[in-house]
Amino acid sequence: MPRVFFGVEIPSEVKKRLLALKTPINGARWQSRNQLHMTLVFIGSVKDEDLDTLSYVASLVSMPAFEVEVTGLGAFGRPEHPRNLWAGVSPEAPVAELYGQLSAQVAAAGFETEHRGFRPHITVSRFRKQAASIVSLLEEHGQDRFGVLPVTEFVLFGSAPGAGGSVYTVIERFPLQPPLDETDQPDQI
Repeated sequence: MPRVFFGVEIPSEVKKRLLALKTPINGARWQSRNQLHMTLVFIGSVKDEDLDTLSYVASLVSMPAFEVEVTGLGAFGRPEHPRNLWAGVSPEAPVAELYGQLSAQVAAAGFETEHRGFRPHITVSRFRKQAASIVSLLEEHGQDRFGVLPVTEFVLFGSAPGAGGSVYTVIERFPLQPPLDETDQPDQI
């Protein structure tokens, strides 16, 4: 049974800036270029026949494309003993709307989703239990700007274990609507 989740791919230039953060920190497992993404809805293991249902419900999401800036760093867990180092996005509202629509469709189709609060982020590193502090890293780079992330689509990813951590593959892409260009406003009567 494949493990799957919905997410957003990250542009190469943003990945390059995030990967430049990699420093020797005891217990850190830095994400590779191919692992960097923004998770929207994690599903977990599903039967092969459920992939069609997930594709269908994802196709029901309807919202315009948008841009966010990848900016700032934070940690899940205390910075002295972190579980994850992440980069944030701003503004969070359009990502939260996309998450809300998608998670509602997935739940309505009968799939279990995570019940913890949604915080849009890109995981940069995961840490083992005895990880060293990242306080100085957060002080030095906590306000950094890593670039613009155009969100024109979201993706159904497959996840499989690999020698260097999880390996993600794109199963299907779901385009968002083109943003309404101010020059394309409907005629006023």
